Amino acid sequence: MNLWETLYVPNSVISSYPDSYERVCRFLARESDSVVISVGYRLSPEYPYPRQFKDCLVATIHFMKNAEDYGVDPECIIISGDSLGGTFAAAVCQDLVKRTDVPKVRAQILLYPFLQAIDFNLPSHQQNQFVPPFFQRVIVEAGVQYLGKSKSLAKELRKGSHIPEDMKMKLRSWISPDIIPKEFKVRGYKPPPPAVFSPEIHQQVKEAFETMFSPLLADVDIVQQLPEMFILTCEYDVLRDEGLLYKKRLEESRVPVTWYHLADGFHGAIYSIDMPLFSLSCAKRGMDRVVNFVKGL
Repeated sequence: MNLWETLYVPNSVISSYPDSYERVCRFLARESDSVVISVGYRLSPEYPYPRQFKDCLVATIHFMKNAEDYGVDPECIIISGDSLGGTFAAAVCQDLVKRTDVPKVRAQILLYPFLQAIDFNLPSHQQNQFVPPFFQRVIVEAGVQYLGKSKSLAKELRKGSHIPEDMKMKLRSWISPDIIPKEFKVRGYKPPPPAVFSPEIHQQVKEAFETMFSPLLADVDIVQQLPEMFILTCEYDVLRDEGLLYKKRLEESRVPVTWYHLADGFHGAIYSIDMPLFSLSCAKRGMDRVVNFVKGL
């Protein structure tokens, strides 16, 4: 048996509705013959950051320590999430590699995850900033509000005013448009004008540089210990390049990665799986690849 955990933040609202993702969970459980658990967590702004991550971590650890009570092999657990749920799933998996009191995670599945708050001018951010249903402005504002900050700060983050030059240089090997393959720039990319660094803005959003919020910034020794990974990216998605950058980091650390790209996909596409009258073909193809990955473990 396998465990699938879905941690989901719908649209731009900082909230979680496990029941609303029942179709996705049922599809995976049925097609992969797995035990599927959808993890709920307390919501912002009533429960400030990082309560959501901590709730996910506590729930995951509890299940891993008691997996046999649910008829699940503790050595066959997969942690998964999509969008901001992918942020939580990635951060939880990184935290677990430091622990010795729980079983090792067998694998991880990330579907168009949010993974960094360093560069909001990557090619996919420029190309897809006005692609519905998740405009770039909406995604950045949602991230800022999740941190408990005013969404007015999103404009400065989109310009890059929150990143000092020395940090940019330090992270260039992990986060840079130069790393993105050329085929993902054919729809257009223009290097942005240099942003004027604001120490005040940097201080206000300092939590954005924590790996609980930006898992792409994890230390090499953490990344090297991560389990086998499946990453789904979508062409018409602001977050496409974050998946590509994480894939590269994992490969450089010799972590096995299975990557599937939906050339006609968009952010949130898999939510339509098994939806009456509106089940998209790209959602079915993406979820079929997820199922194949689970069955192949």
